Amino acid sequence: MTTLSVISFVLAALLIAMGCVKADRIRSWRTALNPSAPEISDAAFVAARVLLLATAAACLWAGVQGLAAEDDSKWSDDELTSAVQGAVTAVDGTSKLGDIHGGEAHVDEDNARMIENEVIEHGAGDAPQLGVDAASSPGNTPSHASYTVTANGADIAFCVAVNRTRTKEDDYHPPGIAGGTGTVTIPSYSYRVTSRTGAC
Repeated sequence: MTTLSVISFVLAALLIAMGCVKADRIRSWRTALNPSAPEISDAAFVAARVLLLATAAACLWAGVQGLAAEDDSKWSDDELTSAVQGAVTAVDGTSKLGDIHGGEAHVDEDNARMIENEVIEHGAGDAPQLGVDAASSPGNTPSHASYTVTANGADIAFCVAVNRTRTKEDDYHPPGIAGGTGTVTIPSYSYRVTSRTGAC
């Protein structure tokens, strides 16, 4: 529960309590403090009570909205579990992981980014569209890598393993460039992606 929501609920309770105080009691307190003060009409008490209760209702609404916003910004364990399962199913056997920047040096970074994006994309219901992190494990290589997937608000973590295999038969050989010599080969890879509960 956010601090702002707690403050809103406490303020609403105080305003409601103030609105429930009887007019005769307030008149007696006022007379004891200042006997020469002019009398307050019943209409003024009614108007004050309406204002206090309306303000209390606004505070309650703000508190509820704050709690809803907090819930929308955090992942639950169930949401993350479902999203990781969906992401692994989507990228297992694909050739789109890694090499987004076209170089071996970026494979680890690209894999992590792709896993984060896929988890967010497979978040169901009111799962947030941010807050997912795929942390690279020490010793990752382009061929064998693992990533600890966590999300803001979720207590659970997953280890996503990525194994990359060269599939030479699917290599791409673009047409030669005019005036150039030799052939260019863009390697093709397939990915085996699995996950398990717990950090890597």
